[in-house]
Amino acid sequence: MKIVLGSKSPRRKELLEQMGLEFIVDAIDVEEDVKDFLTPQEYVMKTAIKKGMETSKIHPADLVVCADTIVVHNNKILEKPKTKEEARQMIDELQGDFHHVYTAVYLEKNQEVKTFVEETKVFIDEMTSQEIEEYISTKEPYDKAGAYAIQGFFGKYIKSIEGDFYNVMGLPVNKVYREIKKLGNKS
Repeated sequence: MKIVLGSKSPRRKELLEQMGLEFIVDAIDVEEDVKDFLTPQEYVMKTAIKKGMETSKIHPADLVVCADTIVVHNNKILEKPKTKEEARQMIDELQGDFHHVYTAVYLEKNQEVKTFVEETKVFIDEMTSQEIEEYISTKEPYDKAGAYAIQGFFGKYIKSIEGDFYNVMGLPVNKVYREIKKLGNKS
């Protein structure tokens, strides 16, 4: 069974490698501008489906894995910051509070599609303005939803989580592995 990861995320690639799976990466450029949604979960799911459907068109005989991850604070979606000011605003908003991370996953093999959204609640310690400045002066915040990486330099500010740690990195490893096994057994 050939597995195709439709993602540019180095973290998702790393997580699939940790699962011991052999796969190829084919990250297709897909416009992620979902406009018609009622909830953050619906937004992230529609984005993952968009990526998955495009990847499946190119790899119809393979098992396709696509995902999208967002950070949501007070029902506001925090995407990847484009500027240092955006990163500062996001981290300032998240510090001293909790937020939710949603990862939507799209799996397809032989036109059988499995989708789901995994949720993790993340509690961030209070941070001083100096700590925020120190963090946003690193390269870490700029290619991550919510402007942080739980597994990186920012990890020291994570008080606790409720849910899957790997979900916050961009892929709920256990659930993805179980679903890949199910789809793989139907070959």
